[in-house]
Amino acid sequence: MSNINLIDSFQEFKDFKNIDRPTMMSVLEDVFRSMIRKKYGTDENCDVIVNTDNGDLEIWRTRVVVEDGFSEDDDLEVELLEAKAFDADLEVGDEQIEQITLESFGRRAILAARQTLVSKILELEKDEIFKKYKDRVGEIVTGEVYQVWKKETLVLDDEGNELLLPKTEQIPADYFKKGDSVRAIISKVDMLNSNPKIIISRTAPEFLQRLFEMEVPEIFDGLITIKKIVREPGERAKVAVESYDDRIDPVGACVGMKGSRIHGIVRELKNENIDVINYTNNLQLYIQRALSPAKITSIKLDDEKKTAAVYLKPDQVSLAIGRGGHNIKLAGKLTGYEIDVYREADEHDEDVDIEEFSDEIDSWILDEFKRIGLDTAKSVLALSVGELVKRTDLEEETVKDVLSILQAEFE
Repeated sequence: MSNINLIDSFQEFKDFKNIDRPTMMSVLEDVFRSMIRKKYGTDENCDVIVNTDNGDLEIWRTRVVVEDGFSEDDDLEVELLEAKAFDADLEVGDEQIEQITLESFGRRAILAARQTLVSKILELEKDEIFKKYKDRVGEIVTGEVYQVWKKETLVLDDEGNELLLPKTEQIPADYFKKGDSVRAIISKVDMLNSNPKIIISRTAPEFLQRLFEMEVPEIFDGLITIKKIVREPGERAKVAVESYDDRIDPVGACVGMKGSRIHGIVRELKNENIDVINYTNNLQLYIQRALSPAKITSIKLDDEKKTAAVYLKPDQVSLAIGRGGHNIKLAGKLTGYEIDVYREADEHDEDVDIEEFSDEIDSWILDEFKRIGLDTAKSVLALSVGELVKRTDLEEETVKDVLSILQAEFE
């Protein structure tokens, strides 16, 4: 009676990842106990011994010897005549211990066991992958692009596990092809139809935070803390930082000598414009820093409504708003205040509030100009047709009509 070498019998098990040998052997034992129960009705009187070092498995069955004709359960008892044929020295009351070979179960049972075994191992492997990545949510992972679809990209990690990078989690300027290396953050891990679904992201604020931790040792060591990050992926980001050491300039440390530290992050994020801001509890100063690079003349806060009226020189309005309104939008998210920008009129400069033209221009058109900080006639006239079309949601013809009406006021 020879041993059953499982490693020889099931060669493919060597290829399973994330499963340690003892766990795999435990699964093997469970499968064989199931086979025993199907054949003999019980496995209570059977010992299944698995050698985790060499993969050997032995099955030993114990039955009590009883008088001939007195066996009440042939699975647990063996009659004396049959026992004597097995071992002439056995007597009534002794235990007959025999080894059961794999072959004795029959070809069909072995094939069924093999199928069950593969199914259990695969299930176990999926559970291990799920647990592994569930514990890594928020970490950066590097993988290789395997396939690019319209709505998502399939990325494989260094162990061949599948990661999904949805289009919504990609920076607009991202373009991937098979074989490309990609870095992203693990943002969500779910179990879908017994399969782990691992979602990664390049647009999450946490991705930018992890990049800073990798590039700036003072952040990694806890000397500088990132208080908050807001992003318009691929366009602009604002990062508020604070230092616990008065000797360390948090903004300077994050940017690095001649921008050496931040350049790598900007390249990774497809030239996303990153503003690093020194955090402060002084709200007025915080809003002022958040609207950088614009220079603010004065700020009026309404703490109850969480709004801030910001007044600037005419040449600073466009800087405060930023291209596509990203700067003012992100400043509002960073500070938690809704920011309205107002142009500070020159005492010697006659101007007219655009609301004065409500009888000639539709109110929704006027609101579109006010939305981007243009609340006077001259502030609108100061910009070209092309610039106004780009910043607002208005058609070129509409912009030209408005400019014509406003211009007439000063002729």
